[in-house]
Amino acid sequence: MIIKTENVSYIYQEGTAMASVALSGVSTEIGNGQFIGLIGHTGSGKSTFVQLLNGLLKPTSGRVLCDDVDIFSDGYNRRALRARAGLVFQYPEHQLFEETVLKDVCFGPKNMGMSADEQASCAREALNSVGIDESCYQKSPFELSGGQKRRAAIAGVLAMHPELLILDEPTAGLDPRGRDEIYDLISKMHSERDMTILLVSHSMDDVARYMDRIIVMNEGNIAFDGVPKEVFSHYKELESMGLAAPQIMYIMNYLKESGLPVKTDMLTVEEAAAEIIAHRNEIPVCAKIERQ
Repeated sequence: MIIKTENVSYIYQEGTAMASVALSGVSTEIGNGQFIGLIGHTGSGKSTFVQLLNGLLKPTSGRVLCDDVDIFSDGYNRRALRARAGLVFQYPEHQLFEETVLKDVCFGPKNMGMSADEQASCAREALNSVGIDESCYQKSPFELSGGQKRRAAIAGVLAMHPELLILDEPTAGLDPRGRDEIYDLISKMHSERDMTILLVSHSMDDVARYMDRIIVMNEGNIAFDGVPKEVFSHYKELESMGLAAPQIMYIMNYLKESGLPVKTDMLTVEEAAAEIIAHRNEIPVCAKIERQ
């Protein structure tokens, strides 16, 4: 599926003294099989944007198209769209409510009209894909650890077999180990299921490591949209928006300014290490850096 926004704007409490513009003239396309990071400071319009993509919010103006059909046209089945474009909210474990983990994950397939056997099959498949052991299926979801709750909530969306998975800050509140586990899980789902994933994040290092496209939002508009190296090359402009490039990029720029002829578009520690090692024999430059 391909979702497009055409000159979309959204105003909260339109027509009142409390009116607030969240989005202004946003046009973009979410294509098949992409792994997209959506970044921006608090209040930039990220959460509003993702809720427009599957029809939870209706644009104040402009259009949202799914496979070239306006999702707010007469007769359009937005319920079916929400199964195809699954949205996992921030702190999704707060939405867990059933008696058991398995029943909770069955909820989405049940609403889609699947039989009991189909529900259970889809739920088990989804739970297995997120690494929830079968011994947990009959437990209360509230007995799970924080990371397991997050996985179970993601499984609840996966059980509907979405073509597009939208995740709003899926690692919020998790410790570093839990965050890495969730990102590795999402990356695995993208590669194995050929699923389009749009992930909202504040972690520049994680976005640089996992995503193949980054959309930067600022004051309700798209400021940058491209591959990570291209977007983060504008790190000074990002700083003016309250954002930053991955830490390794600052290190590489410092080395470059100090005289070491390294490339500065490295985004991971592994890339940076390889680039620095490639110049390890340039002793005069290294000596200059050491004197500083």
